[in-house]
Amino acid sequence: MIVKALLNPHTKSYTQIPSNMCAFNVYFNFKLFSSMPALTSHTDLETQLRSLCEKPNYQFTEAVSLFHSAVDSSLPPSGSACNFLFNALTKSKNYELAFSVYSKMTRVGVSPSFISLSGLIECFVSARKPELAIGVMGLMVKRGYRVNVFGVNVIFKGLCQNNKVGKAMVLFREMGRNGVSPDIVSYNVLINGLCKAKKLKEAMHLFVEMEAADCQANLVTYSTLVDGLCKDCRVDEAAGLLEEMKKKGLDADVILYSALISGLCNEGSFDRGKELFNEMLEKGICPNVVTYTCLMHCLCKMGRWNEVTAMLNDMAERGIRPDVVTYTGLIDGLCKDGRATKAMDMLDLMIKKGVGPSTVTYNVIINGLCKEGVVGDVCKILEMMTKKGKKPDVVTYNTLLVGLCVDGQVDEAMKLLKLMLNDENLVEPDVTTFNSLIQGFFKEGLLDGAVEVYQMMVERGISGSIVTYNILIGGYLKAGIIDDALELWKHVLNLGFVPNSNTYSIMINGLCKMHMLSFAKGLFIKMRACGLTPEVIDYNTLMASLCKEGSLEQARRLFQEMRNATQGPDVVSFTTIIDGALKAGDFESAKELLMEMLGMDLAPDFMTFSSLINRLSKLGQLDDAKSVFERMIASGFTPNSFVYDSLLKGFASKGEAKEIIYLLHQMADKGVVLDSETISTILTCLCDLSEDFDVKEILPNFSQGASKGASISCDELLSKLNKSHPELKLCAA
Repeated sequence: MIVKALLNPHTKSYTQIPSNMCAFNVYFNFKLFSSMPALTSHTDLETQLRSLCEKPNYQFTEAVSLFHSAVDSSLPPSGSACNFLFNALTKSKNYELAFSVYSKMTRVGVSPSFISLSGLIECFVSARKPELAIGVMGLMVKRGYRVNVFGVNVIFKGLCQNNKVGKAMVLFREMGRNGVSPDIVSYNVLINGLCKAKKLKEAMHLFVEMEAADCQANLVTYSTLVDGLCKDCRVDEAAGLLEEMKKKGLDADVILYSALISGLCNEGSFDRGKELFNEMLEKGICPNVVTYTCLMHCLCKMGRWNEVTAMLNDMAERGIRPDVVTYTGLIDGLCKDGRATKAMDMLDLMIKKGVGPSTVTYNVIINGLCKEGVVGDVCKILEMMTKKGKKPDVVTYNTLLVGLCVDGQVDEAMKLLKLMLNDENLVEPDVTTFNSLIQGFFKEGLLDGAVEVYQMMVERGISGSIVTYNILIGGYLKAGIIDDALELWKHVLNLGFVPNSNTYSIMINGLCKMHMLSFAKGLFIKMRACGLTPEVIDYNTLMASLCKEGSLEQARRLFQEMRNATQGPDVVSFTTIIDGALKAGDFESAKELLMEMLGMDLAPDFMTFSSLINRLSKLGQLDDAKSVFERMIASGFTPNSFVYDSLLKGFASKGEAKEIIYLLHQMADKGVVLDSETISTILTCLCDLSEDFDVKEILPNFSQGASKGASISCDELLSKLNKSHPELKLCAA
């Protein structure tokens, strides 16, 4: 039986309507029907009921009042009258009144007809009780009625709308075994439900099964699958379905094209999306506001504002008005492009055009203003929201709070939080609110403030999330308070939270920085034992610490493990292990690693070049160091004082005076900012130069940094040198 697999109902249970659905809770005014003529026969009653339920002046409430009055009198309505009224109510979607009629008619022994039971299925589906509708189907079967596909489709729709597509699929399999063949509507409803539930694999299988059953897919089927695949980032498969449609002679409509264009634009394939747009126009399919909105949002992300303007003009020419989603996307694009002022102008234009901004629109512009540091203008937006009748939601306040924290105004952010807590007219803060402010206080180095916010959150009955404790643990470790960090770790476990990859990363990083490498290694092992995959950053952090303490072999083992992992080593990984190898004097191994890195198309970054130059200079491999230095410049990197300091020390150790002088002049030409270490190195190099060089002549002027507005001249350096080495008898000019 169809129902056995799901409910195994008893007949009686489905003749009783749940009390919360009965219209018996509604008290009918006696005066409503006191003026009606006295009922003398069933014919009289049926005539009046039909009259009340006829077009154009439906009087369903009066009809139900008459029905209840008749049932309570000595003239109960006939079965046909009861079924007629119930069917009229379900057709007009007066489901609550229909429930009351059904409940009373079955109590007085009137058997519902097949049409009435079909209507009851619709009533239960409308009331979001599809499982009870399945029970009605069981009752139909028990009474000898043949279940039809229409009723089953109604139940499918109800189950899918209530996020119970799994039960719908069980019923689908059961209906086939009981001789009810699904039709195109059945397949379309189920495929839509599976797509909405992100079960694309099952949806595609059902699509294949549908065609194997000789039920031909239609435009609705393809549109549903294309939309689902695009939302699941499987755009190429969706495009393949469009081609399949064309081969079958099915014409796509604006909905399908828009879904596919949206998918292409979301993955950044604007050109392909525009090709489809042009294809639509060639076929005479007029784009709608959704089509244009998808394309313009993509153009906004790419910063192609002239094309955005052209599309807006094209929309206007076709008589298509931008809606709130269109404008919100444009405002978002302007904000992300750092043009919050233009976004404000767009907001004004939107309002002038009669399109009311949504709360999301206001949140987007508030976020943009906060990111540009113009938090003061946010007050104007909040005032505008209130005037337009839009109440700020928790996202609005969280966005403003984050903006204040980023701007360093944690005290103002704290005032905002307290206002939210104390003003009943404002929204209740959520865990994100507290997390943002805790992070803000830690960013400013205000540990006590962060702890205070955490205590406020706990007192509010909010236990926090794993993100909360990740922020707190990271803050304590950064402040060097290891005991409190470890206590929090225990507290997280006691609360039942499961530490995630980020929790372990924070702990490993913090422990390494505090030189507690053995604890960090233990956590790394525990992380893997818990089934979590370490991130590249976790490997890099541990390898760097191992290399610093001279445990190169352990670092190499970790690096080898990374090679075998899915993600693989990155530039930082190679830089770290190469630096460790060079530090240990293993030049050949470092060279092999560098070649492997280049073979993986990993381009050396600034740190790679700096590290190589430093280590090669210390090893006396100056030709190699110089070669790396030249490649660094050719790759577009500007060497800093550390790089030059490494080379100067290397050349000084070999007595390469000309190379030193060349580097000094290059440093001056490049405007390299000198720190105390580099100045000391330069002075040492000058002291070691032979008497053949006139120091005053060869020494250039060096910039000391624009922030100080001064420079170290040759004379100043000579003065410093003269004080340190009076035997040179150098005098500042």
